[in-house]
Amino acid sequence: MDRRSMIRNAGIAGVLTSGIAPVVHAQTAVRWRLASSFPKSLDTIFGSAEMMSRTVRALSGGRFEISVHAAGELMPPFSVVDGVQNNTVEMAQTAPYYFTGKDAIFAFGCAVPFGLTARQMDAWMEHGNGRKLLDEFYSRFNMKSFSAGNTGTQMGGWYRKEIKTVADLRGLKMRLGGGLFGEAMQKLGVVPQNMPAGEVYQALEKGALDATEFVGPYDDEKLGFNKVAPYYYYPGWWEGNAELEFFVSIRAFNTLSAENKAILAAATQVAARDMTAKYDAVNPLALKRLVAAKTQLKPFSKEILDAGFQASMEVFAAHEAKSQEFKKIHQDMRAFQRDQILWERFSEHRYNSYMSAQRI
Repeated sequence: MDRRSMIRNAGIAGVLTSGIAPVVHAQTAVRWRLASSFPKSLDTIFGSAEMMSRTVRALSGGRFEISVHAAGELMPPFSVVDGVQNNTVEMAQTAPYYFTGKDAIFAFGCAVPFGLTARQMDAWMEHGNGRKLLDEFYSRFNMKSFSAGNTGTQMGGWYRKEIKTVADLRGLKMRLGGGLFGEAMQKLGVVPQNMPAGEVYQALEKGALDATEFVGPYDDEKLGFNKVAPYYYYPGWWEGNAELEFFVSIRAFNTLSAENKAILAAATQVAARDMTAKYDAVNPLALKRLVAAKTQLKPFSKEILDAGFQASMEVFAAHEAKSQEFKKIHQDMRAFQRDQILWERFSEHRYNSYMSAQRI
């Protein structure tokens, strides 16, 4: 009688008394790597990747682990999409609009000028057509996407001089995060500069930059922009939200068991919610500190907002004329946005307008 037959016929009690060790088929351990576009110092954004990794490990009992690597550890911050596409790493965490040089459609996965808010983006991506349309697009780069969290509406950036009119933007050398915003700002006379967040402070200090935008008070305070550019404008009309994404290699994803696929999906949701909630918690306190440190907080004029809107619509029209896929995604997003704005007239907007006038 062979070993398996003996175990089968003896039953568990017989196995225990016979001294024969049972054969245990343990689930194969999975070890992945994630390359982020962000430094560890940004505990909000980079922290989302760390939260996802911890959750995957906890839910899998350590059988599925994803090591998280900050910008520059495995590859440059703007090379992470190539890393996933080429299967150098299984995952990336990034802002999709960094990669509009590959295709302008990447912007819709993060932020476009006068686009959605964070809640609207979440609704479009998960219960509208957003995730479906963008994953169809990402599939040509061997990727699928999961939300890594959202910054919410961003600030309008730091400036070394006051920006009172559109004319004050002309010739301004400004670090921009990426995407279609740069094209719109070029129409207003700005000279866009694309560089990692960690290099911006010195560029501002030395005068190589006149202005920068990044996220909002909490991250901007960490990066020290208020020390070299005293004027802080709002709102960031180019980023009514900014969705960060986990990009996952389709080939790697397809090797996962059904259980590990579910674990990964759940872990990204935990991380995304945590990041957005953290921004909402820490930004008000950081803004108070910045103002106390003599930051000059100023709104963009209606003239500048109107000029930005017009320039942005021209950019969208130009891309629609070149790409039917761009047009399809843009028009789907705008239709969703119109319904969201209609609903918020009767809910969030009216409520927030009233509460902002109250003393509580």
